[in-house]
Amino acid sequence: MTEVPAPPVGVLVMAYGSPASIGDVEAYYTHVRRGRPPTPELLADLVRRYQAIGGASPLIERTRAQARGVQDELDRREPGRFLVFLGCKHSPPFLEEAVAAMEEAGVRQAVGLVLAPHYSALSVGEYVERVRAAAGATADGLEVAFVQSWHLAPGLVDLMARRLRAAVAGSAVAEAVARAGIPPEEAGRAGGPVEVLITAHSLPSRILEAGDPYPDQLRETAEAVTAKAGVTRWRLAWQSAGRTPEPWLGPDVLEVVRDLPGDVKAVVVCPAGFVSDHLEVLYDIDVEARALAGERGLTLVRTESLNDDPGLVATLAGLVEDRASALAGSPPR
Repeated sequence: MTEVPAPPVGVLVMAYGSPASIGDVEAYYTHVRRGRPPTPELLADLVRRYQAIGGASPLIERTRAQARGVQDELDRREPGRFLVFLGCKHSPPFLEEAVAAMEEAGVRQAVGLVLAPHYSALSVGEYVERVRAAAGATADGLEVAFVQSWHLAPGLVDLMARRLRAAVAGSAVAEAVARAGIPPEEAGRAGGPVEVLITAHSLPSRILEAGDPYPDQLRETAEAVTAKAGVTRWRLAWQSAGRTPEPWLGPDVLEVVRDLPGDVKAVVVCPAGFVSDHLEVLYDIDVEARALAGERGLTLVRTESLNDDPGLVATLAGLVEDRASALAGSPPR
């Protein structure tokens, strides 16, 4: 008798999403605002930001490349076992569309992985809720095991540390340090002329009342990355807060840059909460924060985004394999 092959294990790679073009910004922004259209002023400001980085965010392209890389790596490790799908929170392909595509492909078990290393109920938690709701509505009730956070994954820490070392030792920072008459080996050390800012997307401060792990996880990432990079002068900062009346986590990166002490000659921003180039990196840091630093006579550089670096892809594939062991009937790893 011919043995029937087991159905593939689905892998739902999830990301925030972004508008594909300027013409899609209003629909995207309305979705982010839970169906409330933005005011003309808010829409114009967001359009201006996208125009400043070339008219569209590369996030979807980068995310697709990451998903393809994970598929290729899993195929290399365990040919035919996994089938990768992409779902986005606020733009096509939406999370619910990805769940439907998995069901159509015969997937009955899946691993869900958000391309954000740090867990918050207001970020990763919302992806999980939507996927669980969509999976529960499928004909057979798709079983999904989620990677809740991966902020201390060794591959992630190593990649960020290497990028941080490269940025601190880069020519732009070296020139700023040299102009100050400081030995280059002092860059990034306590008392040195280089301030390192480890950043992530801000969230409403009310998460603190609920004991949300998000701020602590960012600090743990920062401590691991800076220790491996040999950086001792650093601090946390938050960025890209939403435009709502409630307070958000701070201090904001612009506030920090504005108030840096006079001995600082260069700033290195490591956006550890993000794994791809997108608006919050290319505009909020590369344009807005860099312009403010320039006004203060400071050099500001950013660590290179991870995007589809083979090391990140391998890390993500490993997370998927490990989490797949939680699925019913799966052999332990």
